[in-house]
Amino acid sequence: MPTSAQPALDWLQAHATRATLDGMARYGIPSGHALGVTMADMKRLGKELGRDHALAAALWATGVYEARMVAAFVDDPAQVTAAQMDRWCKDFDNWAICDTVCFNLFDRAPAAWSRVEPWSKKPGEFQKRTAFALLWALALHDKAAADARFLEGLALIEAAATDERNFVKKAVAMALKAIGKRNAPLRKAAQQLAKRLASSPDATARWIGKDAAKALA
Repeated sequence: MPTSAQPALDWLQAHATRATLDGMARYGIPSGHALGVTMADMKRLGKELGRDHALAAALWATGVYEARMVAAFVDDPAQVTAAQMDRWCKDFDNWAICDTVCFNLFDRAPAAWSRVEPWSKKPGEFQKRTAFALLWALALHDKAAADARFLEGLALIEAAATDERNFVKKAVAMALKAIGKRNAPLRKAAQQLAKRLASSPDATARWIGKDAAKALA
């Protein structure tokens, strides 16, 4: 495969529409560096391109929203390093790119678990969201992970439960619910945490706790 991103950019431009671009704002996705391509078309392009680590790097370097989304579909998880994960995480500026990369690439990378705790302490809204989006993705996809990893994740969730920023608290809540649905012991631990949070004096923690308690009842 060529490492130049231009053919992929040309394809994306040809499949872009003004209506899609205008609609992005309704979903909280900035359109300043976007073309206006549907998720279905981005996935289709990713499938056509196949796995290509060098191409993914070239696509990411363009800074174009859709090109970066496609990069998540074409990169090879086995070749993704912690350093690359940190670089991409630093670039995240919306929930869609954060979640797409976490659920289609980062959660399968060898360094996935090593990034959750440090990212959970990042000051940026989308960088901190990434910690919990990744934890959420790992809870769903890493079937071999020991319960101990997720118990550590619950501690990170509790520490972040008072962060009132919308895209952080939603990812925290989703991670809590996903952990609780893995098995009976983790469900019990997640329910106990949800109960503590639901009775917290902090409004955000209460919201997260009640949301998770309802889902895990």
